[in-house]
Amino acid sequence: MAQLDVQAKLAILADAAKYDASCASSGTSSRNSKGGKGVGSTEGMGICHAYAPDGRCISLLKILLTNSCIFDCAYCINRKSSNVRRARFTAEEVVRLTLAFYKRNYIEGLFLSSGIIRSSNYTMEQIVEVARSLREDHDFRGYIHLKTIPDADPELVRQAGIHADRISINVELPTETGLTKLAPEKDAARIESAMRDMKASIADAGDAAKHFKSAPKFAPAGQSTQMIVGADAASDADIVGKASTLYVRFGLRRVYYSAFSPIPDASAVLPLQRPPLMREHRLYQSDWLMRFYGFAPKEVQSAADEHGMLPLDIDPKLALALKFRESFPVDVNRAPKEMLLRVPGLGTKAVERILSSRRWRKLGLDDIARLTLSITKVRPFISTSDWRPTLVTDRADLRMLIAPKQHQLELFAA
Repeated sequence: MAQLDVQAKLAILADAAKYDASCASSGTSSRNSKGGKGVGSTEGMGICHAYAPDGRCISLLKILLTNSCIFDCAYCINRKSSNVRRARFTAEEVVRLTLAFYKRNYIEGLFLSSGIIRSSNYTMEQIVEVARSLREDHDFRGYIHLKTIPDADPELVRQAGIHADRISINVELPTETGLTKLAPEKDAARIESAMRDMKASIADAGDAAKHFKSAPKFAPAGQSTQMIVGADAASDADIVGKASTLYVRFGLRRVYYSAFSPIPDASAVLPLQRPPLMREHRLYQSDWLMRFYGFAPKEVQSAADEHGMLPLDIDPKLALALKFRESFPVDVNRAPKEMLLRVPGLGTKAVERILSSRRWRKLGLDDIARLTLSITKVRPFISTSDWRPTLVTDRADLRMLIAPKQHQLELFAA
């Protein structure tokens, strides 16, 4: 490998990291370096690209330790047989880069992943060394998200959790069949075993913190994973089912979905075209329904068609409402929170406003219009003190009336 300077390595390895979608900084504990102690912070505003639930932008240096890899996963641009330019950072170079970027106010934390070099244990040792050096040698208090390697020794993965805010262990593909076909060197059982161990370590640290104030924190922002969408034959229903299982069994904070993107010199087993980006978006919406709206996985899966695919022209919540019209209209002045959350167009904040407002008086259609972003989508599925959709909910063309209109963009529009 030709000798590259740090800037050239950064250009290659930052670009190689763009395919990893699981880059967020929510859920960690609050730390800062006020008073002259330590370096870095998990607070404050940055210049890009990860957002916390409260809207804060947490900028992260998102790079790979190396894009060289001994594995040959068909869907990965950094696979062993891929003809891409290779580069590799040392652990010390990543530490220096992170501190230099932070001190210039470019970033608030680090997202570090890597291809596998020499062995899983060797690569994991290098990743852990970066986090250890930042925390112990430089007292870095910013956010650290590490992508771990399931095949590595469990003690190395545990060490990563001691120094990182969040740990990612990617399941890669939603079905074991797809993983065996496209990534034969990876084993679904080993991946799930690593996730199970991580869950146990996080739970143990939480129990210790309840009894001892000095107990060390362990991955306080939890663990996440990522699934590639469209590289294999898995349907949306398969993906939703897999995600719900992962949430229940391993206590994940997030499941990320990444639409497969065709890569140079691709294997013949891969599709020639990427799936619609809207498919990825619909899966995130389905994920939201399960996590924040109280929908059961089977309910979300029932929004799919006979092939297990979610509709692309309307969101899953609207698809469910149109499919099960007998549950509507919902009386906004009487219905429990669980039913209000099932009304298309009503988000969690709008439902909270409705519940708060109706304690004082009966709500009319104009009141709901003021509490929501669009009354057009909501109106066919609710009844108020002055409105009941007697002829609207049962219309055969209701989907056409409330579905978002498709617009052709003009090539030379101003």
